Amino acid sequence: MIRMSSILAGFAVAAAVTTGGATIAARSAQDKPSQPAANPNGWTLPPDAADKKSPLTPDEKVLAAGKSVFKDKCRRCHGPEGLGDGPDADPDNKQDMDLTVEKRAERNPDGVVFYKVMNGRKKPKMPAFKEELNEQQVWQVVAYVQSLRKKS
Repeated sequence: MIRMSSILAGFAVAAAVTTGGATIAARSAQDKPSQPAANPNGWTLPPDAADKKSPLTPDEKVLAAGKSVFKDKCRRCHGPEGLGDGPDADPDNKQDMDLTVEKRAERNPDGVVFYKVMNGRKKPKMPAFKEELNEQQVWQVVAYVQSLRKKS
């Protein structure tokens, strides 16, 4: 008596041989959409985070809304001016918490800041706001935070 599992295994091998199974397996792994991955600094960012562009124009209305979100959600750690000097700031991480440093803007384009706000990180601690803020609010705070960068 032939077992059904043997028959199915035989079909699978035959299909792999006749269709170039290794090529199909490799192709299907490549076709999967990229998933966000944690980087060495603890941030969970998709590979294309730096390319993601804000759908908002940073005009007065957007910046005012972003400032309001910042005041409500970010000021306690980042401080009222974004200097990293809020009452809940990590004293060992003040340099990274200072949002006004212009040279950090290049490695923190809008999309990267968006995902940092959405996903947060464990250490050094940055809360995730994906459950508290909608995407528009996150983009508003991104616009505001980017406006804090010192201009040389």
